[in-house]
Amino acid sequence: MSRTRIIRIATRSSPMALAQAEHVAELLERLGVQSELVKVTTAGDRWMGDLSKLGGKGAFVKEIDHALLVDDADLAVHCLKDIPGDIPVPEGLAFAGYLARDDVHDAVITGNGAPLAEQPAGTVVGTSSVRRTAQLLLHYPHLTVQPLRGNVNTRLARLEEGHVDVLIAAVSGLHRVGQQHRITETLDLETMCPPIGAGIIALECRSDDSRLRDLGAQLDHAETHRQADAERAMLHALQGHCNSPIAGYATTDRTGRLTLHGKVFSADGAQWLDSKHWGVPEDPQALGFFVGADLLRQGARAIIDAIPH
Repeated sequence: MSRTRIIRIATRSSPMALAQAEHVAELLERLGVQSELVKVTTAGDRWMGDLSKLGGKGAFVKEIDHALLVDDADLAVHCLKDIPGDIPVPEGLAFAGYLARDDVHDAVITGNGAPLAEQPAGTVVGTSSVRRTAQLLLHYPHLTVQPLRGNVNTRLARLEEGHVDVLIAAVSGLHRVGQQHRITETLDLETMCPPIGAGIIALECRSDDSRLRDLGAQLDHAETHRQADAERAMLHALQGHCNSPIAGYATTDRTGRLTLHGKVFSADGAQWLDSKHWGVPEDPQALGFFVGADLLRQGARAIIDAIPH
């Protein structure tokens, strides 16, 4: 295969997705590899209703995966949090690597500049995330949560137009689109546990494309890779669906030891389960399955199955 091959990078066409893909293109350029973007508008981008009616988070990745499978693109750039954990990566595709993880926290953006705890009763928070909704109802029961879909720029516009009073958005995403100055407060991880794969950009390619797998390995961040493997193993063990408020994140201490903190919530936040364990870096998936099994032992299956999907 020619070393002068131009790598076609498939990406969603939202501002944040394009920023991520352009970052990957810059990294490839440092390796002496030319690339071009292949913009894909996914079903999840087109649909402004309930994501579960489209099959959940997979609505953001199916068309991009298809572009790889039919050779319309060579490399896909995904937010790992958008890739379902209850179904395997399509046959013929493989993760090529994970970029170094960004901030996993969620940020609050308020119209009046006051933090969540100081918002008056009935303040409207716009979010379509079942994970965020459950934790908002748990910790801030005086607030009103209303569905709000769209990319972060669209949601910021809704806030400015007065459709909602407050937004919750990923800190990493706000930085990627240059809107970090809008942050009112950053929520701690006990108050707002992040989604599986938060802050991780995943690279995907055809499993038989050795050139792309080699490039992905050069861009791969080993610590992030281990954290992603632990988190996704937990998610797979839980077999949650798109309406399951499942949250969790792995961290690595100075000795390299992995810790995984997982949570499962009921839709209204009234019930929640919590599991935190550590494991060796050589087997992150074992840690993920262990935490998932612990949550199942505590009753996670009943909570997940009680939520319609």
